[in-house]
Amino acid sequence: MRRDDRDEPFDDLFREIERMMNEMMNGADANVDFNSSGVDNGFGMDTHVDIHETDEEIRVVADLPGVEKDNIELECDGKTLTISASSDHREYDERVSLPQRVNEHTASATYNNGVLEVVFDLAEQSSGISLE
Repeated sequence: MRRDDRDEPFDDLFREIERMMNEMMNGADANVDFNSSGVDNGFGMDTHVDIHETDEEIRVVADLPGVEKDNIELECDGKTLTISASSDHREYDERVSLPQRVNEHTASATYNNGVLEVVFDLAEQSSGISLE
């Protein structure tokens, strides 16, 4: 007996899922202008930020392709790292919430081949208060 695909119980379901996915993807593509010559704001598809945490430090690694070192500004308030950078084609402005409070005064940063790495010492959880 020959198998007839029209008799497959899940065919209708799979066709409907495929139709919805195509509709969703076509709708998303309609809002994207790949030929835009303007500056794109914010981290985009080619940017990735990782946070690595140890017992002594927090390390933030961000991809900033095409950015010159002099065009990067970093700020930290102990809880949030703000990365602002620009290239000829893009502007990056990202606020990264850190998993623990850090001592922003001990931060060190390096930038090599489009990869930014910022290392923070963890902030002291509490400090002793001497009674006089």
